Amino acid sequence: AESDISVAARVLGEFPEFLKEEQRAPNTLAELGKKTLQADANIIKLPNISASVSQLKAAIAELQGKGYALPDYPDQPKDDKEKDIKARYGKCIGSAVNPVLREGNSDRRAPAAVKNYARKNPHSMGEWSQASRSHVSHMHHGDFYHGEKSMTLDRAREVKMELITKSGKTIVLKPKVALLDREVIDSMFMSKKALLEFYEKEIEDARKTGVMFSLHVKATMMKVSHPIVFGHCVRIFYKDAFAKHAKTFDELGVNVNNGMVDLYSKIETLPQSQRDEIKRDLHACHENRPELAMVDSAKGITNFHSPNDIIVDASMPAMIRNSGKMWDANGRLKDVKAVMPESTFARIYQEIINFCKWHGAF
Repeated sequence: AESDISVAARVLGEFPEFLKEEQRAPNTLAELGKKTLQADANIIKLPNISASVSQLKAAIAELQGKGYALPDYPDQPKDDKEKDIKARYGKCIGSAVNPVLREGNSDRRAPAAVKNYARKNPHSMGEWSQASRSHVSHMHHGDFYHGEKSMTLDRAREVKMELITKSGKTIVLKPKVALLDREVIDSMFMSKKALLEFYEKEIEDARKTGVMFSLHVKATMMKVSHPIVFGHCVRIFYKDAFAKHAKTFDELGVNVNNGMVDLYSKIETLPQSQRDEIKRDLHACHENRPELAMVDSAKGITNFHSPNDIIVDASMPAMIRNSGKMWDANGRLKDVKAVMPESTFARIYQEIINFCKWHGAF
């Protein structure tokens, strides 16, 4: 039996009450969840999208255009009904499929046939030079790793998650989470102040040393925190333009946590002259900034275009296979500073770079 777990199918399965009888789709993720618990189930998962909010919105718009009366995605929910819609859409984004699959089976080995195919058809590997200036930069304090606390529960209990603000106000994030005996509960935080200082320092270091700048996060899996981490970098890089046009960006609801693509699509509604001025001011920021790595030089798509263009566990292996280089705006490969605020996985990539510089490509 085949089942469709695309973003469109996930959305249709989540909102049957908005659709006509003949438009309704089964909730394939729920069905998949039941299958994973059957000992005799064989599940083959084809590559599927780990969707960002901007891709989710595109899927909703496309379905609405085809006559499906789905609710709009509420960026800022105004009431409980909109909060509920946003939470339900939240189930369709990020790596929605993987947790379901892992529930029943954590065996993730590749079959021998797949391994043999990969051995016969390896990825191209660029030569490494000991003179490579490529490196990883990460935070040394104030990141999630340094702010992490975990405890093992003494018995089954219910906990709630609260945020106590600087002014002493308590915001309940989750009223009730049921936890099991001996379960581990883990919390962590990142300091915004430390993050912004880190970005300023690394951007300036890349400019001074003439190494290209690139940012690598995991915005699909860490779908709450990493888009925010990404957005702060974009705002600091284009600080002057954001300061000058703050009022306009606020009115338009520009949110660069979803990448520069969000800014460019939102300013489309402005008069041509104002659009041109904003673009000129953004380009002017590049005068005192390092060169920015490209995701697609031919289309002019930079590293800041969209957070899911630079998912670290895809973007870093690509860089390592490319002799530790990324593409510049003219389509040339150059050494690069790979910025990953989070020190947990950043250090692994630095270790790989050290290895390749000494021992050559894999």
